[in-house]
Amino acid sequence: MGTENMRKADPESLKEEVLRLGAKSVAVTGVNNISFDTAFRSMCASNACGNYGKSYMCPPDIGEIDDLIREAKTYSQAVVYQTVGLLEDSYDFEGMMEAGRFHNDLAQNVRELFEKNGVKKALHLGAGGWRRLCPVCGKKTGDPCRFPDRAMSSLEAYGINVSRLAKQCGMHYINGENTVTYFGAALF
Repeated sequence: MGTENMRKADPESLKEEVLRLGAKSVAVTGVNNISFDTAFRSMCASNACGNYGKSYMCPPDIGEIDDLIREAKTYSQAVVYQTVGLLEDSYDFEGMMEAGRFHNDLAQNVRELFEKNGVKKALHLGAGGWRRLCPVCGKKTGDPCRFPDRAMSSLEAYGINVSRLAKQCGMHYINGENTVTYFGAALF
């Protein structure tokens, strides 16, 4: 699977393209270097974001954590990217939401970039609460997932330790006062 994709898309070229799309930082890493931890499911279950059991792309609906980690580990490489939004102050909820929309748009554009470059099989993971295609998840309205082929789960839902991933990729997990940082990755 990974070898076929590698012949068609050079990871370093993809990295440069993701930067051009608007990411602040981008790195390529081996999936075997990514730190996975099933404990992230407990953090999801605490429902700090309010989406636990209310989104098809969030736990528990996204699947069992061990299965998701196993799926992620079938890929060989990952393009990891981050966006950093500037806020007026630490209470700028509107700024945080706008930065989240920008990140989600970038994540969708990364998906399209991979498809355009012939990467036929990739796992695209973003920053929780996938709202770009569906402002309200069909789970909340009793409808099936409207875009199952475009929907995106979060890195944490797949058990990825994002703070470790950031460090491993030479990125800052926190980018200073009055900023909000989001991460995404495309495993292929």
